[in-house]
Amino acid sequence: MRWSPIDAPLTSTLPLLGGFWLLASAFVDCSLLPLPLVTDLLLIELSSQHPARMPYYAAMATLGSLAGCICIYGLARKGGEGYYRKTQGRPPGRIGALVQKYPLACVIVPAAAPFPVPFKPFVIAQGVFQVPWPAFLIGTLVGRGWRFLMEGLVGARYGSVAKQFMLSRKWASAAVFLGIVIFFLLIRSVYSLRAAKHSQAD
Repeated sequence: MRWSPIDAPLTSTLPLLGGFWLLASAFVDCSLLPLPLVTDLLLIELSSQHPARMPYYAAMATLGSLAGCICIYGLARKGGEGYYRKTQGRPPGRIGALVQKYPLACVIVPAAAPFPVPFKPFVIAQGVFQVPWPAFLIGTLVGRGWRFLMEGLVGARYGSVAKQFMLSRKWASAAVFLGIVIFFLLIRSVYSLRAAKHSQAD
C-alpha cells in the first residue's frame, strides 16, 4: 500500500476521535440507554492500539460517564422515590438503606465496580436519598476514574487478551470485587461494634 499525504492527518486524528466516541458511549450508557461493556471494550481496544494516549482515553470515558450520571442523579433528586419506582419497577429497599447508611461508599464502590455489578440503580438511589452534590461528584469521579484507568492500563499492556478476559470472566471478576467490598464492610461493622461497646463502658 502506497502512503499518501492525506494519511498523516487521518492517522493523527483517528485516535482523538476515539476519545470522542468514548465520551459519547459513556454518557449514553449512564444516562439514556444501557450499553453493556461498549465503553469498556472500546477503551481497551484504543488503549492497546495507542498506549501513549491511554490517560486521555480513560479521562474521556470518565467525563462522559460523570456527565451521564449527573443527568440521572438530577432527575432522581427532583423525582424522589416515585422516580426510582418508575425506572426500576420496585422500591429502593436495600439499596436505599445502604445509601443512607454509607453515602460516600455507595457512590465510590458501584462507580468502580466491574460489569455486571449494577451501577445505575445506585445513581438513582443517590439522587432519591439526597446524597450531597460534593460527595456525589467526587465519589463518581473517583470511582469511574479508577475503573477506566485500570481498564486502560490493562488494555495498553495486554491488548486483545484483556478483552477476551473481560468477556469470558466478567462474573468471576465481579465476584472477587464484591467479596473485597463485603470483607471491608464486615471489618468496618466489627470496628463500629467495638467502638460502641467501649463508649458504653465509659
